[in-house]
Amino acid sequence: MAGLLRPILFVKKTRKLPSAVLMTIFLCLDLGSSALAEEGMKQSKGSDDWLPSLITETPQEGFALAVTLSQKGVGTTQPDTSVRKALRGAYAHDPDSLIAASQVIALHFQTVAAANGYWKED
Repeated sequence: MAGLLRPILFVKKTRKLPSAVLMTIFLCLDLGSSALAEEGMKQSKGSDDWLPSLITETPQEGFALAVTLSQKGVGTTQPDTSVRKALRGAYAHDPDSLIAASQVIALHFQTVAAANGYWKED
């Protein structure tokens, strides 16, 4: 059993997961094209109450909210727009970064979907 765990631990040690995740979160800034995501970002600039609820009308609006949550996380982590733009070249063509960005959004979407009862009508 210990022999099987060693390769897994080796992969985790050599993989640059924290920096890849951080860079892919930055990718989320370029993913939000929906009106809801844009509106959420506008509200976040002028108000501390930018997220009044996780409740959305449809799964598509829920996905847009998940993108907004990802964008807000990036903006909070690195508020300097010029730094975020400068970093884009490092991850823009990295497939692992794109996958990690999708995973961050998927995690947020999972949260939003659960908050909305998965949009099931009883």
